[in-house]
Amino acid sequence: MQWILTTTEQPPDWFVQVVKKYTPASSGRYAAQLFWQRGIKDHQQLAAFINHQTYQPASPFEFGTEMQLAMKRLQQARLAGEKLAIWGDFDADGITSTAVLWDGLGQFFHQNTQLIYYIPNRLTESHGLNYPGIDKLHQQGCTLIVTCDTGSTNIAEIIYAKQLGIDVIVTDHHTLPEERPPVTAIINPRYLSNEHQLFHLSGVAVAFKLVEALYQTLPDVPQQPLEDLLDLVAVGLIADLVQLSGDCRYLAQLGIQRLQADFQQPVAARRRPGVGRLLELCQRNGDRPTDISFGLGPRINAVSRIQGDASFCVELLTSRDAQHCYQLAEVTEIANTRRKSLQKDVQAQVAQKLSQLDLSTTSVIVLEDAQWPTGVLGLVAGQIAQETGCPTILLSTENVATESPPSSPLARGSARSINAVDLYQLVKEQAHLLHSFGGHPFAAGLSLLVENIPLFTAVINQQLRQSLGATTLTPTVQADLTVKVADLGKELFLELKLLEPCGMGNPVPKLLIENCWFENTWHRNQQDWKGKKVQYIKTDFDIRDDSTKNPFPGVWWGHYKDELPIGRCDCIAELDYNTFKKRYEIRLIAVRPATESAPDRYVNITENSAPILDWRHQQFSEISTKNAALVMQECPTSWDDVRAWWRRCLTLSYHQSQLAIPTERFAIAWTKPQHQSPRQIWLTLVGLAKYLSRTNQLVTRIQLLEKLGIRDQTLHLGLKALKHLGFTITRQDRDLQISWHPTTTSENVTDAAIAKFLAAISEEQFQQNYFAEVPLSTIMAIINT
Repeated sequence: MQWILTTTEQPPDWFVQVVKKYTPASSGRYAAQLFWQRGIKDHQQLAAFINHQTYQPASPFEFGTEMQLAMKRLQQARLAGEKLAIWGDFDADGITSTAVLWDGLGQFFHQNTQLIYYIPNRLTESHGLNYPGIDKLHQQGCTLIVTCDTGSTNIAEIIYAKQLGIDVIVTDHHTLPEERPPVTAIINPRYLSNEHQLFHLSGVAVAFKLVEALYQTLPDVPQQPLEDLLDLVAVGLIADLVQLSGDCRYLAQLGIQRLQADFQQPVAARRRPGVGRLLELCQRNGDRPTDISFGLGPRINAVSRIQGDASFCVELLTSRDAQHCYQLAEVTEIANTRRKSLQKDVQAQVAQKLSQLDLSTTSVIVLEDAQWPTGVLGLVAGQIAQETGCPTILLSTENVATESPPSSPLARGSARSINAVDLYQLVKEQAHLLHSFGGHPFAAGLSLLVENIPLFTAVINQQLRQSLGATTLTPTVQADLTVKVADLGKELFLELKLLEPCGMGNPVPKLLIENCWFENTWHRNQQDWKGKKVQYIKTDFDIRDDSTKNPFPGVWWGHYKDELPIGRCDCIAELDYNTFKKRYEIRLIAVRPATESAPDRYVNITENSAPILDWRHQQFSEISTKNAALVMQECPTSWDDVRAWWRRCLTLSYHQSQLAIPTERFAIAWTKPQHQSPRQIWLTLVGLAKYLSRTNQLVTRIQLLEKLGIRDQTLHLGLKALKHLGFTITRQDRDLQISWHPTTTSENVTDAAIAKFLAAISEEQFQQNYFAEVPLSTIMAIINT
């Protein structure tokens, strides 16, 4: 595993003093360095980040016409006494989304008579709407479905529901289809600009915004305050690993406060006794994001992984019946215990199969087994991807067959990515070999005929090898700060806690401790809440170094004590507080003997030593081009863009070295573009075409590209869409002439061409946002051959 040590210039003294105001018991220098490294460099940014009271959340009506349409339909259903169903999903985000709508819409519709919910079975149904479920709701008299955390791409199912007389309101945050689905309304933040403060909302936060809009539309109806839903919102947000910025961070901050406040109430007075009991079972008190990511989230997710049907989890989260909730919480805990054992068993079996692979020639790990339970494959695939540095796909062929013909067995499984490999696109390009597929760049689910697995494995490996060129994928772990054992404890913990809630884009700080050693090591199987041993290991230890005579406690989950090196070591860890033991401790992430810590064992990302200078997000007028041969200012949309510049720099460096000239370096100096929405860019292009046609003026492609802020390939799709609208585009030397002659092109064909153009813009903008934030270490790992 390659260790990456992130080092930047130290923050100025004035900034350290500003941070210290928030940490009066300590120097504030560690927190100040982290804030500075993560781009928070002035008073206003720091205040808005730390104190939610200084943040102005967005109105739910920022979703525009779609939210207005949703409000109109919900009011109509309420006045007419219609029966409506919440269609949720079986993971933690989907369950909490359903619970938010159950409690929130329950203020406007009678639960169980007017309002019901439906959650698919993970083991027998897929994510999203399906025909049998819609039939069940139709038979129960539902005329309106409100989805949460799902539904955006279920075009056929939405049309089917409409044929049965059921309208659909979609609330979701997943990938959008090329065309707007035929729904009454769709509330999805991906329709907003990438810079919008609502863009990163998870499913539960989108559901909350729908309820918030209804509270504002009918303010005299609700009997319970809207804020009562915030604890559920925090659980779903943090469990779903979305980027905690904008309203996401704000809602998570408020929600954690509500979660902790309710847990501190006497048991009989708790609003959510089920949540309180889950916190007790996982020995946490709800005051930190890790109480969700390591406690509540895995337990809620475990139910569908083990049992398939997770519907009762909505009761667990919303019921006020303490005795009933306690019973449901214990069923949930048993499911999580079973999940841990299954995960450990599958991981051991995967490790055995891995030992038979030549990882030096493997780019994508694809493994199958007839006995693997599908519910834990995503978890294990994620672990293997982290350990090997290779995208990993695990498939189960356990008694699954296609509907037609029934003799064709299907493999179902999960894929997880690493090292900035876009696994979604990689797998999507082999769609002809798949039965079904869905997900995002770092996680996906898929199914395919068992007979297609060998071909699929060969093709996907070849494809990634061609994409990477000579680059070798290696597992990496990154440290943010270097500390001594003497630094560990309450003061440092409270400093680092300023960054919470942590998540995507703001990870939990990783601490490098060098030249240390371990004492009092021992391991044991975990026990469940009844005291029974679970097949899941953890190692306890004390860590020491030369900075203090006092040892500091720690834990290494999933490892035996014999895996700890003997003698002096380096380790990377997270600082934590153990609520059950009432102590501060470290959670070990990676460890290796100190003898392996030679300079060439580290990748040091510094302003002065990196072969690539990272000048992103700086004003170019403030950038000194000293020691930089090439400065790349335009934000790329693909790795090929960056590799091309890198090759130019290598060529320059080579020629200069031959002439005994000091070798130059490559600087990346782009900033995150301020994007217009794809729809607005299309309207601008149409407006330009009309103007040029009316005035008979010529235009160059370069002028169009600069005006629209897009790339040439995307412009090509835009010009094709213009032709379907009746525009004629002719070339005159380097110029284009655009004229308009109305045609009778099919509306469907025109809409499809426009949709391709909009999708290309969205993809381009997504890639630019990615390259604006991707760590320098990842850039070096991908392009440095």
